[in-house]
Amino acid sequence: MDDLVKQAMAKWPNVPDCFGWLGLDARGDWYMRDDQAQALGTFTQSKGSRLQHEKLIAFIGRNYTSDKQGCWYFQNGPQRVYVELEATPWVWRLQTDGSIQSHTGEPARMQRCIVDEHGRLYLDTEQGFGLVHTQDVLQAAEFIEMGLWVPQEVPTRKLPERFGYVRSPQKNQ
Repeated sequence: MDDLVKQAMAKWPNVPDCFGWLGLDARGDWYMRDDQAQALGTFTQSKGSRLQHEKLIAFIGRNYTSDKQGCWYFQNGPQRVYVELEATPWVWRLQTDGSIQSHTGEPARMQRCIVDEHGRLYLDTEQGFGLVHTQDVLQAAEFIEMGLWVPQEVPTRKLPERFGYVRSPQKNQ
């Protein structure tokens, strides 16, 4: 977490949390959800505007974490901005050397490989649980065919509870 964010948290400890305004899609893109986007429905129904400002995206990534209930948020100065997740809290990118990197650019080490009933591939890492980016599924399939990864089958509906994350945090949690 950035030092400026820590200082702001200490200076203004009672800033209310923010819900519904930020989303993370299944490809690792961040979305700003204004009042209009929220009025049109959930994040999966109305994503909002995709963030494209590189420094803002990097700032969100450096200050992205979860609370004890498994709700993910971006610590924006003294305010927690809870994140609506289209799929999972992490989106994994496979690198050409076979290493794994999060959508925020952090390296990770796989602990297990999961597949759901729709054929979507997930990785559980020491950093947390996430979906393999669609552009990297072919490379992941090669690892599976070589026997390097052995996926366990888990139904989609059981993923949040099993891996400890909340897709849509609510104000009254």
